Amino acid sequence: MKKDQFPLWRRFVSIAQPYFFPAIRGGGFLTLMLMVLLLAFLFGLLFFVVAGMVFVGHSVAPVLTTKIAGGLLSVMTTIFHSGTWMVVAAVLAIPAVVFFLLRHHLRQRRQAWMLLAVVLLLSLSVTGINVAFSYIGNYFTNSLVQKQQDLAYLFITVYFCGFMVGIPIVAFYGYVQNYLGMRWREWMTGTFVDNYFKNRAYYGIETNSEIDNPDQRIMEDIRSFTRTSLTFLLIILGSVMDIISFTGILWSKSVLLVCVVLGYSIVGTILTVLIGRRLVRLNFNQLRYEADFRYSLIHVRDNAESIAFYQGEKPELAHISDRFRNVLKNFGLLIGWQRNLSFFTTAYSYLPVVLPYLVMFPLYFKGKIEYGDMVQANFAFTQVYAALSLIVSQIEQITNFAAGVERLSTFTDAITSSQLEVSGIVSESSDQFALEHMTLMTPNGNRLLLGDLTLHLDKNETLVIVGESGIGKSSLLRAIAGLWTRGEGTVKRPALSDIFFLPQRPYMLIGSLRDQLLYPRLKRESSDEELRQMLKTVQLEALVDRVGGFDVTLDWADVLSLGEQQRLAFARLFLNRPGFAVLDEATSALDMENEARLYEKLKELGIHYISVGHRSSILKYHSRVLELKGQDNWRLLPSGEYQAAIGY
Repeated sequence: MKKDQFPLWRRFVSIAQPYFFPAIRGGGFLTLMLMVLLLAFLFGLLFFVVAGMVFVGHSVAPVLTTKIAGGLLSVMTTIFHSGTWMVVAAVLAIPAVVFFLLRHHLRQRRQAWMLLAVVLLLSLSVTGINVAFSYIGNYFTNSLVQKQQDLAYLFITVYFCGFMVGIPIVAFYGYVQNYLGMRWREWMTGTFVDNYFKNRAYYGIETNSEIDNPDQRIMEDIRSFTRTSLTFLLIILGSVMDIISFTGILWSKSVLLVCVVLGYSIVGTILTVLIGRRLVRLNFNQLRYEADFRYSLIHVRDNAESIAFYQGEKPELAHISDRFRNVLKNFGLLIGWQRNLSFFTTAYSYLPVVLPYLVMFPLYFKGKIEYGDMVQANFAFTQVYAALSLIVSQIEQITNFAAGVERLSTFTDAITSSQLEVSGIVSESSDQFALEHMTLMTPNGNRLLLGDLTLHLDKNETLVIVGESGIGKSSLLRAIAGLWTRGEGTVKRPALSDIFFLPQRPYMLIGSLRDQLLYPRLKRESSDEELRQMLKTVQLEALVDRVGGFDVTLDWADVLSLGEQQRLAFARLFLNRPGFAVLDEATSALDMENEARLYEKLKELGIHYISVGHRSSILKYHSRVLELKGQDNWRLLPSGEYQAAIGY
C-alpha cells in the first residue's frame, strides 16, 4: 500500500511517538513493538500471579477453591504439568531482553514507560475482573434456578470479595491514566513551546499567517491530544482483551452467536465510517472558528482604549458578529451530520439487547444449556459487541480527535518549515555594519522592497534611514535582524546578542517594573538605586513611587503613555549596554529635549546605532543618511550634505 493512504495515522505517530521513543528511522515500528511486548510481559506476569493465588488457595482451602474456581484450578494444573508454563515464562523473558537492548533509547523515557506499564497492568486487571464476574454471575444464576441456597450465598460472598478487590484497582486505574496524561501533556507542551521559540519560529508563523491561533493549538489541542490518545489506547486495549476473553466464552456457548456478532459489528462499522467521515473536516473547522471568535473578543479587550477613541464599536461588533456567524453556520452543518449519524447508531445499538437471546432460545428451550449459560452468553455477547463496535460508539470522539491531530500536525510542519534554512539574504558576523548587493522582498515574495543596496559603515559612523512611509525602512531593519531573508545579498553585522532593537512601540512584557527595565536579561543583578538612576536619566524618576515600587505587576501598555514607554525602552537599552542599537522611530513620541538627551546618552555610553525616522530633528545625531526612494532607487549621503540638500 502507498504510504499516504494513512495520513492521519502517520500524523498521530509523528506527534505521539517522541514521548516514548526517539524520532529515529523505524522509531514508529519499534514503539509499537515495545508496546506489544510490554503488554505480553504484563499478561505473563498476571498469569503467574493468578496461578499463584489459585494454588495457594487450593493448598489452604481445597474444598472452597474447588467450589469457586474448580475449572480454573484444573486449567492451571494442566498448564504446569504439560510444560506450557514455559511458553508464558518466555513471554516474560523476551520483552525484558528487548527492553534491555534498547535501554539507551529509553533511558530518558523511563517514567513514561513505567506509568504506561502500570496503566496497562490495571487495564488487564479490570478485564480479568469482568471475566471473573461473568462466571460468578453464571454460577450464581444457576444456583438460584436450582434453588441451591448454600451456593447462592457463597457466590454472593465471592462477588463482594471481588467487588472489594476491584474498587481500588478501578480507582487507581483512572488516577494513573490521568497522571500519565498530565506528564505527557507537560512534555509535549514543553517541546512545542521550545520549538515555537527556537530560531524565532513564532515570528515566521505569525508573518506567514498560514497557521491560525497557535495559542489554542498549544493549550487546548495538546491537552485534548494526550487525554484522548490515552483514552483510545486503553479503550482499544480493553476491546482487544474483551474480544480475546469473551469470544472463547461465546464459542463455548454457541458458534452461531460468534458469527452473528462478528457480521453485525463489521457491517455497522463500515456504514458508520462512510457516514461519519464528513465530521472530521467539520470538527476541524469548528475548532478554528471558535478560536477566531475568541481571539476577536480578546482583541477588543486588548485595544479597548483605541476603539473607544475612534468610536469603533459598530465595526468591531460587525467583525465579531461575522466570526460568530461562521461558528454557528459550521456548527449547524456539524449537528446536522451528527443527527444523520445518530439515526443509524441509535438503531444499531438497540438490536443487540435481544439478539443474543433470540439466538440462544432454541438451545435453552431444548434443554441443551442452563439459564445461567444464557445469561453469561448475553454478557459475553455484549462485551464482544461493544469491543467490535468501537468505531460506531466512539465516532464523534474519533472525528474530534482526528481534527485535533490534523491541527497539531500542521502546526508542527509550520514550526519545522520556519526553522529550515532558506536560501536568500545571508547574514555574516562582523565588527561593523555592511550591506552588499542586497535585494529585499516581502516574506511571501509578492513585492520588491529594495534592489541592489550596498553600504558600509565604519565603527564610528552612525546611520539614519529616511524615506516615505511604506517604502521599506522598517523592512530593512528586519533584514538586518535576520527576520526577513527573502531576497539575495549579504548582511554583515555584529552578533545579534550584541545588538539591541528598539521598535516605535516598545514591547511591554507581563511582569513588574523591574522586569521591564531588565528585559530580556531578567536574571541580571541590578540594585534599586541603579534602576532609579537609570529612570532619572530618561526623565521617569517619579515612576517608581507612582506605581508603588519596582516589584508591582501592572498592565504597562495601559499604565504608561507611548512617550513613557519609549523612554522606559531607552532605560532598558542603557542598562543592557549593548555594543550596537537599532532604533525604529524609537523617539517618535518624545519632545525634542528628551530626544536630544537620549541620543547624547547613547554617544556617552559608546553605543553605535542605526536609526529609522521621519523627523528631521534626528539627522544631526547621525553621520550618514540612507534615503530610500523605492526598489533600486536610493542614495547614501553624509548627514551634513543631506541636510543642506533638503534645506534643514
